[in-house]
Amino acid sequence: MFHPSSHKKIFLAGAICLAILFLIWRMIRPMNIFIVSDEFARPMTMTVPDGLGSLRADECGGCHVEIYNEWRQSMHAKAWTDPYFQADYVFDGSQQICLNCHIPLQNQQENLVLGFEDKARFKPVLKPNPAFDGQLQQEGVTCAVCHVRDGIIIGPYGDTDAPHPSRFDPAMTSGMDICRKCHVVSGKRRDTFFRLPPCGTVAEIAQGGTDRKINCVKCHMPTVTRPLSEGFPTRRGRMHLWKGGHDQDMVRNALQVDLELGPSRKGRGSALLTLTNTGADHFLPTGTPDRQLTVEFLLKDTTTDTIIKKKTYKLKRTILWRPFIFDLRDTRLRKNKPRTFTFSWKVDSTEDDILLDITVRYHLLDEARRKRIGYRNSDPISFALYRSSTPIP
Repeated sequence: MFHPSSHKKIFLAGAICLAILFLIWRMIRPMNIFIVSDEFARPMTMTVPDGLGSLRADECGGCHVEIYNEWRQSMHAKAWTDPYFQADYVFDGSQQICLNCHIPLQNQQENLVLGFEDKARFKPVLKPNPAFDGQLQQEGVTCAVCHVRDGIIIGPYGDTDAPHPSRFDPAMTSGMDICRKCHVVSGKRRDTFFRLPPCGTVAEIAQGGTDRKINCVKCHMPTVTRPLSEGFPTRRGRMHLWKGGHDQDMVRNALQVDLELGPSRKGRGSALLTLTNTGADHFLPTGTPDRQLTVEFLLKDTTTDTIIKKKTYKLKRTILWRPFIFDLRDTRLRKNKPRTFTFSWKVDSTEDDILLDITVRYHLLDEARRKRIGYRNSDPISFALYRSSTPIP
């Protein structure tokens, strides 16, 4: 007969083995980092409005020339062709769900979604799309994504003089209803992000406790007065550039930087650098967790061209991906919440030429991540928001 303690040991050993197997499975299983909601699960189906030959942007641009030229410069227009997205998309297994934001129209996608093999809707049942339009695919988030519903052009006005049916839609004036499908990806279920979704811009505004009404277009589509198209009366509209993290001036204008140098005595000194997010209602930076700010202090001896002391701070979102997804730490800048970074030094001699260099840099992508996904960038993946170089007496 087994001694009772033997049963306990066998049970404990079995439980440990099961726990180890479970953790191994968690380390290798596919990750679902957001919830595929009903509005997000399938591409958008569109009917071409009467009077138009297709849903392509260049047809819209025949009349709406200025708006079309703005859109062509935007990241919306590059949502599919952007080299970083393409590298990241392939690295992550070319998941079909990514297409529903980067090429949201059904005829932009090579396959039709017939259904799903799994409850989470990450494994679609596909068949070739006979109406696939390769040119339309290259347009990414094209005009029709926001402006066509049920074969009618929608907008912030309801003009009927156009050669196509059009009507006013309150979603175009709400400030976020059109944006939220892709910029508020849900993540409140177990095994997804516990606090913020991966593209949680609007969720960040709510979490930040701001009492301001969420309004994406206020900053990202500034007002402009011009005719809707040639021959139409001048009226108030909005620019279609959607500047954000890729635009240096947009990011720089959102950040206030204040530098205070302490008194320098006998080779000792200190510096206080305060950063305040004064221009973005969401965190700075926002978007994918790859984005971050760094604050770098360098004390240099210019006579010998050597670095005496260096210190770097990182402002980023740190996530544990496996075996479970947790937001471990978030040091990014909330709206109007100043953060101060300190740097102190002691040098043996003050006769040398000593400089304090400070750089605040915005990173679209971490260098380690760039290498891991095989992204061969032609454009810089970071840029300086602030630089100063101060002689130390």
